[in-house]
Amino acid sequence: MTKPIKILVFGTVFGIFLCLIFLPGCSEVNSSKKKESAIITEKSDTSFLFDGKTLDGWEITNFGPQGPVYVSGGAIILGMGDGCTGITWKKAFPRTNYEVSLDAMRVAGNDFFCGLTFPVGKSPCSLIIGGWGGATVGLSSINGKDAAENETTSIHNFDKNRWYHIRLTITDNCIKSWIDSTNVIDFTICDKNLSIRPEVELSRPFGIASWNTTAAIRNILLQRIE
Repeated sequence: MTKPIKILVFGTVFGIFLCLIFLPGCSEVNSSKKKESAIITEKSDTSFLFDGKTLDGWEITNFGPQGPVYVSGGAIILGMGDGCTGITWKKAFPRTNYEVSLDAMRVAGNDFFCGLTFPVGKSPCSLIIGGWGGATVGLSSINGKDAAENETTSIHNFDKNRWYHIRLTITDNCIKSWIDSTNVIDFTICDKNLSIRPEVELSRPFGIASWNTTAAIRNILLQRIE
C-alpha cells in the first residue's frame, strides 16, 4: 500500500520541478511579445487623410467662386472654378518634422492642379505644382516673391489625365519636395521670410487647391519624421 503513495508524491514533486523550469521561459516569451507590441505602436505614426470615399476631416474651402468638390472613383475632384477650388483639413496638423505625400492629376485647364498650403513652424507656405501657364513649380512665397520668381522656381511639363506622385518634407529649417522621383525643391530656410499669397489664406493650416483647373487628388498620406 506504500508504493502508490510514493509514486504519487514523486510525480507531484517532478511536476513542480518541470513548472519551475519552464515558467521563466513562458514569462520571457510573453514579455518579449509585449515589448514587440509596444515598438509597433510607437512606430505607427502614419495616417491617411483621405479614406477614398468621403471628405471626412476636410472642409470645402469657401473661396467664393470655387468649382464643385466631390469624391469619385477613389479621388477628390476639385472642379474648375473662377479662381481657387480646394479643401482644408479641419483636424490637428503638425507644424514641423512631417511629410505629406499624395497623387495629383490635371483633368482640365492649364494652371496649377496641386497647390499645397502647409505650416512651417509658425509660418505658412505653399507648394505650387503647374502654375503660371501650367508648367511652373515652386514655393509661394519667399521674402515676398512667389513661386514664379524666387530661387525655388523650376519649369516642368505636365500631361493631362496622368497621375503624379508628390511628396513634401518639412523640418525646422528645410523644405524638400519631389514629383515622382525628381527632387524639385531643396530649400534651406535660414533667415528667409515665408508667407502665402492672399488667394489661399483660407487653406491654412493645411489645404489643397487648384486654380482655374479641374484636378483629382488621392492617397493623401501624413507621416511624422524625426
